Amino acid sequence: MALRMGKRKAPKREDKQIKERNMIAGGVFEDKTVDVLINLLNAKVIDSLDCPVSGGKEAIVFRASKGKGYRAVKVFKYENTSFRKMFDYVDGDPRFYKPSRQKRPLVQLWAKKEYANLKACRGAGVLVPEPFLCRENVLVMEFLGVGGIQSALLSEVVLEDAEKTFETIAQNMEKMFSAGLVHADLSEYNVMLHKGEPYFIDFAQGVSLKHPRAAEWLEKDCANVAKFFSKAGVRITGKDLLARVTNKRV
Repeated sequence: MALRMGKRKAPKREDKQIKERNMIAGGVFEDKTVDVLINLLNAKVIDSLDCPVSGGKEAIVFRASKGKGYRAVKVFKYENTSFRKMFDYVDGDPRFYKPSRQKRPLVQLWAKKEYANLKACRGAGVLVPEPFLCRENVLVMEFLGVGGIQSALLSEVVLEDAEKTFETIAQNMEKMFSAGLVHADLSEYNVMLHKGEPYFIDFAQGVSLKHPRAAEWLEKDCANVAKFFSKAGVRITGKDLLARVTNKRV
């Protein structure tokens, strides 16, 4: 699947990561999170925690060395501005019985939820990072990148074959639906182009189809994907994609 970097849309990945490192390196860890990371080092899950590669309100993702390769370590913040919204995605999901509204256990459940979603998607053949383990508010998973540089987001590239990329994404949405899951925040900002293939990332908010708002969020996912690819020249609407993903069952 060919792609080329757009000059204005895609700064050098190295430069971007240096800026992010300077921006978010301070004030990330509290004592219990440090203990979790030390335990991961002692258990040889990772050999070293190298540098942050991305960050947001909920979490910071670090590149970690492991042998001759790398892993991604996602640290979910106990102090963030959106933890109240987390509850809406957990409450009503039958996989999580009576979730706590307290911040610390809710953040830990959020990390556990992303691990469970990634595990289920991998089992269904969906292109997602392989999850290795989850400890409290720390998730260790496959690092998507080449030569230690994180792969680009779909929003950062200009596709040479948008039809082919769209087809792969649509197939993965179908697989996810068949597995009983909805991403619930799918867009060009949560798809990473790794070795030419589109991988779905940032899965903590993903819900079971049995969640009372699953249909609403799936419709939004389809609208987001269709909007992006229609601008890239693919003839698709959100309604058409929704009908395809659900086989007209929603």
